[in-house]
Amino acid sequence: MVIPEISWIAIAPELFLAVGAAAVLLVEVQWKPPPRTLGLIAGAAVVLASVFSVVQWFEVTDAVAAGSPGDLIVFSGLVVMDGFAVFGRFALLAVTGFGLLAGWRYIESLGRRGAEAGALILLATAGFSIMVASNNLVMMFLGLEVGSIALYVLAGMSRERARSDEAAIKYFLLGSFASAIFVYGVALLYAGTGQFEVLEMRNFLSGFVVLSPTVILIGLGFVVVGLGFKVSAAPFHSWAPDVYQGAPAGVVGYMAAVAKIAGFVAIARILLTGLGALDADWLPVVAAIATLSMVVGSVLALVQNDVRRMLAYSGVAHAGFIMTGVVGGSTDGVLFYLVVYALQLLGAFAVVAAVSGADTSESTLDTYRGLARRSPVLAGSFTVLLLGMAGLPFTSGFVAKFGVFAQAWSNGFEWLVVVAVVASVIAFAFYLRIIVVMYMDESDVIGIEVPGTIRWVLVAAVGTTVLWGLLPGSLLSLAADALPL
Repeated sequence: MVIPEISWIAIAPELFLAVGAAAVLLVEVQWKPPPRTLGLIAGAAVVLASVFSVVQWFEVTDAVAAGSPGDLIVFSGLVVMDGFAVFGRFALLAVTGFGLLAGWRYIESLGRRGAEAGALILLATAGFSIMVASNNLVMMFLGLEVGSIALYVLAGMSRERARSDEAAIKYFLLGSFASAIFVYGVALLYAGTGQFEVLEMRNFLSGFVVLSPTVILIGLGFVVVGLGFKVSAAPFHSWAPDVYQGAPAGVVGYMAAVAKIAGFVAIARILLTGLGALDADWLPVVAAIATLSMVVGSVLALVQNDVRRMLAYSGVAHAGFIMTGVVGGSTDGVLFYLVVYALQLLGAFAVVAAVSGADTSESTLDTYRGLARRSPVLAGSFTVLLLGMAGLPFTSGFVAKFGVFAQAWSNGFEWLVVVAVVASVIAFAFYLRIIVVMYMDESDVIGIEVPGTIRWVLVAAVGTTVLWGLLPGSLLSLAADALPL
């Protein structure tokens, strides 16, 4: 018998997250401890997973320095432990840690069901972590489904049953449809290349001349459609406003951020690494999706009266901006943008949870009138985050947008950059609208108490928005080093 060599370090973060989810549920059933204990268990799982992600980063550095990157492809080609995957894990784990803090008040309000919410958050992160580290498209689909199913349940856990149930059902039905499209695309890619592994697809296209790549391109189109749903890119975004509005405010920021990170890492790996040889065929299509996302998201956000729906359509526009980075043909701009936007999104929804309640869907503009007088901390934090999303200078959003725009321009898509700049100007109007309501309007509502956990999230989100806007070198350097094999 030949005993296979198993690289446990390659899947250590996912193992700790899965074991942590099981421990949360088992401890709650057996001892019924206070919620703080369950939170500590979940937090410990995230910390341990982060520690082993750091170990993975050094493993990748050593393998690249030794000239043996093949050692990073493990589990018979199913998993790749390259810098791109490790950076994606870092981003997911950071979002999970801050997501648990932002949603802690909501988790506590669920009582005994809070353990279920904590376990679902850990399982969703584990699934999406598998997704970003997958070299095999079937493995990628399994990670996608584990993460997505956990998010479907989280979306429906609010006590506001009608709107929450509507959000969960819509998310589930459209998500299942998108997953089916993704799987069919994977089957067509296998039919055209004879491979499930992304790196082997690249070798196939570099070693053979495909005279009629029709099947491959159709399969790629289905895969992009399936992943486009997960990142809420237009025209696959119809679920996002209802889910952002109906899901519990305490966790919807986490839900949106992890799905975007995993979806775009997968898109970049498939397009730029696996099928980069066919970029002349897929670049115009991806550029069209980016254009539609930026225009639809920015214009429709202008006519919304609900802050959650504004942030949802803002997410559609930001999906287009990140797609612009994919069109640029480089992964470092995409990774930088993902981290910056994910933290801003978490901070924005932490403000929403503090203002309108962690378990409510009421978040109209009237709720934010005079917020600067009721809670200067929330108003100031929200202002910085909104300006960062708008891409104003001296914020990390400006650096992120400039990076992806410059890459797209250098790749010959000047017209796309012009559209992106116009969309950014349009988007600034609805960000400014919220700021004006907070500072210029009066309100008779009493002050708002900001929970300590949300304060920590705001410190991190606002701090990174300002820090990486003034000194982006550290994150840019990490993103530049996080190259796919």
